[in-house]
Amino acid sequence: MTSPWLALPGETGRRRPRSVVSESWERARRRSLDPEHLLPALEVGEDVLAEFRHAHPLDPVLPVIRSLLVRDAEGSGLLVAVGDEMGRLLWVEGDSAAKRAAEDMRFVEGAGWAETRVGTSAPGTALELDHGIQIHDSEHFNRLVHGWSCTAVPVHDPETRRILGVIDLTGDARAVDPHTLPLIEATAAAVEAELMVLRLKAQRDRGAGPGERMRVTGFPGAPTSARRPPAAPAPRPAALHVLGRDTGELVAPGAALELSPRHAELLTLLAWHREGLSAARLAQLAYGDEAAVVTVRAEIVRLRRLLEAAPDLGVAVESRPYRLSAPVELDAQRVLSLLDRGAHRVALAAHPGALLPGSDAPGIAAIRETVRLRMREAMLADAAVDVLLAYAATAEGQHDTEVWTAALQRLPARSPKRAGIVTHLEALLGS
Repeated sequence: MTSPWLALPGETGRRRPRSVVSESWERARRRSLDPEHLLPALEVGEDVLAEFRHAHPLDPVLPVIRSLLVRDAEGSGLLVAVGDEMGRLLWVEGDSAAKRAAEDMRFVEGAGWAETRVGTSAPGTALELDHGIQIHDSEHFNRLVHGWSCTAVPVHDPETRRILGVIDLTGDARAVDPHTLPLIEATAAAVEAELMVLRLKAQRDRGAGPGERMRVTGFPGAPTSARRPPAAPAPRPAALHVLGRDTGELVAPGAALELSPRHAELLTLLAWHREGLSAARLAQLAYGDEAAVVTVRAEIVRLRRLLEAAPDLGVAVESRPYRLSAPVELDAQRVLSLLDRGAHRVALAAHPGALLPGSDAPGIAAIRETVRLRMREAMLADAAVDVLLAYAATAEGQHDTEVWTAALQRLPARSPKRAGIVTHLEALLGS
């Protein structure tokens, strides 16, 4: 797509695209996305979709969305989708004919519609910009989506204002009627209010201590005298991907940076040790030698230059001690958080492999071993048998006799999988 012009639905002439659209297209071009071949990836498989939904904070408020948007969608040609903060569609409901037609462009549950993956679309661009947006027909960067229009609004945590996900309405031109954006904005506000109500109920059920009072401000339904101006949405922190790869990828809305193995190590150490590290301690963790402070300082200078050249990432390295200027979401820490919540299936799906497996830095090896042991312990202690078997098939589990033995013990006596597990165990024990 090289032309800066497009035709909006129902127009015979051509006009320059809106700035919000042209800027989104430009981001897609910088990412080398191909508008002719942008079929979204299925990032959440059917086997883990239910677990992803159950673990997501919007799951308990789906009835609000269904009552306000989905209830009358059958026969309308419209679809209502709810995605997570990464643009992955977890629920797609509405008109059955439209749902079948949308399969051609893979607008389906589990598909990834982040702007970084598929270019301009309402759900992905709303998350990218952190505000509601309407995308008309050929304003989509992806040619496969032309003929469809959509409106989407991000949903925020009612207290922290962090993005939790996105609500999207997709279909024909009716999906971008003038009243649609206010309707979805109102739905998002109702969802945030319901989240706050559920949170307060949970606090009440746990019981407030003597003399304690709970103050609730800034959401619909709170007493007028208690309301405060809503807090500005907190920017999404950058995310650092280091699981299953020897290099790092630092991503944020509108920006991405590929990191060398050494810079990936340093950023991982600083993201893990959020309190900060002295030059000597960082040298010990990165090089195994506290005396290597000169080398550490030189690498930090290079890393700072890279981060300064990508200001949209919102991350810098500060000194005395060395620390990150803003939180960075480390994918390894997300896996541990999921394990702590008992979301074993989701944690396993979010763990593509060992953390920086090619690194021999002592600090990285320690984090890698922590994640490995926590994953193994959680799988052995609490995981369902199918999740345990999936873990057993990974690089970390395939040679672990205790894991395979536990899987054999949990399988029903007549399970056809038992014979294969016995054969595998015999091979492990005989080797």
